[in-house]
Formats: sequence, structure tokens, C-alpha cells
Amino acid sequence: MTMQERRSTVFALVGVTLFAVLQGVPAQAQQGAPPPAVLVQPAELKAIADQSEFIGRAAAVDKVELRARVKGFLGPRKFQDGDDVKEGQVLFTIEPEPYQAAVDQKVAQRDAAKAALANADTQLSRAEELLRSKTGTQVTYDQRLSEQLQAKAQLEDASAQLRDAQIQLSYTEIKSPIAGRIGRASVSPGNIVGPDSGVLATVVSENPIRVLFSVTQRELLDARRDTTAGDALVVRLRLADGSLYKVKGKLDFIDVTADAKTDGQMVRAVFDNKDGLLTDGQTVRVIVEGEKVPTVVAVPQAAIALDQTGAYLYVVNDKNVAEQRRVKTGVSRDGLIAITEGLKPGEKVIIQGQQRVRPGMTVTPTEAPVAAPAKKQ
Repeated sequence: MTMQERRSTVFALVGVTLFAVLQGVPAQAQQGAPPPAVLVQPAELKAIADQSEFIGRAAAVDKVELRARVKGFLGPRKFQDGDDVKEGQVLFTIEPEPYQAAVDQKVAQRDAAKAALANADTQLSRAEELLRSKTGTQVTYDQRLSEQLQAKAQLEDASAQLRDAQIQLSYTEIKSPIAGRIGRASVSPGNIVGPDSGVLATVVSENPIRVLFSVTQRELLDARRDTTAGDALVVRLRLADGSLYKVKGKLDFIDVTADAKTDGQMVRAVFDNKDGLLTDGQTVRVIVEGEKVPTVVAVPQAAIALDQTGAYLYVVNDKNVAEQRRVKTGVSRDGLIAITEGLKPGEKVIIQGQQRVRPGMTVTPTEAPVAAPAKKQ
């Protein structure tokens, strides 16, 4: 073996030995670096509500589409778009003159039928008296009786036609069947309207207002167990801007059937809506939570890491040594997450700098400043 080959072999053996030695030495000792700085925060007991969130849609308690039931020219409008209207209030009129003339005609026909019946009654009485005195015939009496029955039927027919004409006349006034708020009118006065003209305007009753949302069977079973255990449910709404609706609602109906495609069941909640902030058809986020808020051990969500085994975090002991701790997590809210198992209140948890930490490593902890308490909404 040449001298050069011997030198190469020696260098290789030294390199392998040095690598093996360094493998057993922590990176911190290898580099002679100081303990990594981390930010820690003590685990605290916090009241965090166990809640579920769903997509819901507001629906008016009552909603009526106003339509024309007779044909004619639309008269002056009796409201302004967006007005609050009362039950029975006249909102549209259709020219009544042709329908009033029809009523007058039917009144005349009814009166004529009344006169014909009165005459038929008189003729029947006279025929009956002549038959009794044997100066009249049975044939004459039968004829007068038939005429009297025909006159009675004609009077009933005339009266029915009069009622129908009066009903048609009443349709020339389009009234609101409910109290509520009326929307935009879709037809201007002076246009011909009729049963095929579509919706003239819509009236909705928005106070109180309902919110409908779909719940899975599992969530529904959990809610029913909580209710059975005595924990009443509270319903809140998150609006489009992220704010919470100030009024809490209550569940008042669960549909009797489940959707076979989604396994969801429709649930309904009712909310007071005096300010008119909720509108029929509006999309909202529905928050369902227990009335009793449990107190749990909570840490910032930034402290939690996940691997194939599950969730874990790092705890710094009184000797500033980092310890990996396997935990079980619960509900999360406002940047905090509940720890149901594996952590005690007061233990210092690393919330920043975990990527530089390994189990058993000495660290330089700095306690995070205390955040200002969030305002209750």
C-alpha cells in the first residue's frame, strides 16, 4: 500500500469516529450555542363554552305574496315601499266600476226572481184554495206547484250569482292578510293586471324572526343528551361582519324527518327582531352552546403541535428543561384551546420557538405578557 493510500485510509477512519461521537452529543453542545430562547405562558383555567356553529338562513314567520285575483287597471298605490302595514289594510285597488255594475245587475236579477217567486206563491195558494173548494183541477194545482218550485230555484241561482259578483268586486281591493313590512311594488298604477300578472308586492312579518339550519344526526344526539342532563341550549347568531347579534334565541322546532342525502335534520330557532337587523332570506352563522359554561385548562392554540401519534406541546419545568407532553384537546375559542388531559393549571407551556426545542433540552424562557381580557359581546 502506498503512502498516499495509507493517509486516505487514516483520514476516513478519523472521520467515521468523529461522526459517531458527535451523534451522541446534543446539537447545543456540538455548536457551543447558548440555550434557545422561547416564549412561555402558564396554562390557565378559563370558562370556554362548548359550542357548535352552523350555516343558517333567516325566514319570516309569515310571508305573503300579493297578487291580483281579477283583471283590470291598477289604481293608485296605497303605501310606500318598505312601509309597515296593518292586517286588513288596503294596499292596491283595481278599477271597481265594471265589477260594481255586475253587482248591480245581479241585484236586479235577484229582485226579479223574488218578484217571480212571490207571484208563484200567490198562484199556488189560489190553485190550492180552488182545489179544496172543488172548483179547480188537480192538473192546475200541479202546474202552479211546479212554477213555484222553478221560481224558488231561480231566486237561489240569482242570489248565488249576486254573491259571486260581490266577491269579484271585493277582489278589486287588495288587502294585506297579515301585519308586517311591505317590499317594493313590482307594477306601477295604470297597468292592466290580472291573475297572470305575478306578484305585485310581498309582505313579511319579521318580528320575531326564525332562523333555519341543518344539523347532523350525531350533533342532534349530543344536543339531546345535554338537554336531558339539564344543560339548556342557547342559540346565538354571527352576522356577516363577524359581530354577534345582541339577542339570544331559543330552539322551538326540530323537523320530523331527516334528509336522506345529507343525514341532516332541519332545526329552527326564534329571535326577537325589533330593530329589523335580520331580514328574510339573510344568511347567518348559527352558534349553539350550553347555557352553563364549563371551566377548563386552556392554552394558546400556537402551543399545540401534531404528529402521527396525536397532539403534543412542550412544558418548561423549574430547571428550564423542556419536556414534551402528550395531551388531549377539546373545544377551541378565541385563540385558546381546551386541554382535557395531560396538563395542569400553572404549568409553563412554550407558545413560541418550539421548532428549536427537543425533549430534554435546556431553554431560556421568557414569559409572555398578559393579554387584555376580551370584551363580552
